[in-house]
Amino acid sequence: MKGVSRMILMAVLLILAGAVMVVWPGAVWAFSESWKSSDATEPSDLYLVSTRIGGVITGSVGTVFLVVLLVL
Repeated sequence: MKGVSRMILMAVLLILAGAVMVVWPGAVWAFSESWKSSDATEPSDLYLVSTRIGGVITGSVGTVFLVVLLVL
């Protein structure tokens, strides 16, 4: 059972990470990308859209993973 609980935790973390990427893509940029640029004023529109799309994918994978773990 210990392995299953770790997998459930990983699924929940994926869902939470996806939610953060969808709701606060600017915060994700500030945390992970702003230090790489000398003119780091704000993220581009492309970055915001691609981060949101990545968040939807990440959250979807976590949700499917969680459902499969709970059903099987």
